[in-house]
Amino acid sequence: MRRIDGVNGPVSPDCATRRGPTGEPWPARTAAARASGASTPRVPEDGPAGGTRRRGARRAVRALRRATGATVTALVLVAGGTAAVAAPGTGAAGAGASGTAAAAACGVLAPGASAVAESAVRAACEQIGVWYTWGGGHGPEPGPTYGQVDPSDPASEHDPERLGFDCSGLVRYAYARATGRDLLPGNSGHQFQTPHAAARFGPERGTGPLLPGDLLAWGSGGAVHHIAVYLGAGRMVEARQSGTRITVSDVRLGGDYAGAVRIDAAAQQGTFSTWGTDVWTHTEPSTGSARVHRFGGPTRVRVQCQKHAETVTADGYTNDAWSYLPEYRAWITNIYIKGPAWLEGVPTCP
Repeated sequence: MRRIDGVNGPVSPDCATRRGPTGEPWPARTAAARASGASTPRVPEDGPAGGTRRRGARRAVRALRRATGATVTALVLVAGGTAAVAAPGTGAAGAGASGTAAAAACGVLAPGASAVAESAVRAACEQIGVWYTWGGGHGPEPGPTYGQVDPSDPASEHDPERLGFDCSGLVRYAYARATGRDLLPGNSGHQFQTPHAAARFGPERGTGPLLPGDLLAWGSGGAVHHIAVYLGAGRMVEARQSGTRITVSDVRLGGDYAGAVRIDAAAQQGTFSTWGTDVWTHTEPSTGSARVHRFGGPTRVRVQCQKHAETVTADGYTNDAWSYLPEYRAWITNIYIKGPAWLEGVPTCP
C-alpha cells in the first residue's frame, strides 16, 4: 500500500495511495515503463489545459503588479486549475495564496458546525498553497516540518527540502490551533479512531449529514491511509501527495472512501497525558516486543485498562504497570503517563 501520511514507526507516512480524480488508484508503473523511462500517469500540476491556464496566470501576475506594485514570487494552482497568486511570506513555506481564488475557495461553506470545528477549518485553509511533504507536521509540537523521502515514490525526492504537512499532519495542526492542545496526534488511522469522536458516518451516507470540520477518511480493511477536512458543499481541504500543495478538492466518495468522523474537543473519560520525548508504545506490555508508535512529546491518550507486567526502569522511575491504548492498539509503560504509578479509575486488563 502506498502511503502519504506520516507516522508508523519513527515516521512511516501513510496518507494516500496515489489516486485519480475519482479516487481510483493510478495504474501501477510497469516493468516496461520503468525500462523505457516512462513515468507513472499523473495529473499534471496545471491540468490538461495547462498552457491556457499558465497564460491566464501570467496575466493575473501582471494585473497584480500594476494594481499593487507587489513582488509576485509564485503561482499556485488551486482546485479546478484556477491560478492564484502567492505573495512573499504567506503560508508556512511562503507559498500560500493571499486574498485570491485559493483563499476564496477554502472556508466554512455550510452552517451548523461547532465553533471549534469552524476554527479548525480556518486554520487548515490558512495553509492553502503550502507544500505537501511526506511525514510533515509530526514534530514534537503541531506545525509544519520538513519531510523525508518515500522510497516508493520518486515524486518525494524534494520533500526533505519542503516545509509543510502530510494529510494527518495538517489535520493535527488544524485542531491544535482550534483547541489550543494537541488533540489529534498520530497518523490518519489514529485520527479516524480518535476517542474524541462525537459521531461517525459510514461511506454509504455520503456527504449529506456532514458538517464543516468533520474528518473524511480513505482506506479499507480497517487501515486508513488518507484523511482530509470537510468544508461543506461537497468540498474538502487536503494535503494529498508529494509534488503537490495543500488545496481544496471535491470530496471523492468512490473507491475506498471509508466514511467520516465528527470531532468533540471535550476530554473523554480515561484520558491522560503522556510525558517525555521519543516515547515508544509496544505490541505487548514488554520493552522487548515490537514498537508500534512514537510519541514525540506530551500527548493526550485514552487508556482502556492497565495491568502488571514487565518491570521497567527509566528516567529515575521503576514500575511494572502498563496501560493499553486502544486507538494505537499498543501498550505503554505507566512511567510515561502523568499520574500515580497505578492509574486511578482505570480498570485492570483481563
